[in-house]
Amino acid sequence: MRELLRLARQFRRDSPDPRETFVHRLRVGTVVAFLILIFLLLR
Repeated sequence: MRELLRLARQFRRDSPDPRETFVHRLRVGTVVAFLILIFLLLR
């Protein structure tokens, strides 16, 4: 669990610009959604 939290901290983006933060979160969310989809299709 600690390793997952460490990995999540690496992906975290602290930017003063809310637009950059939103775009980054959107990209990360899209990648996670595709990984879940691929995992479910291969199962």
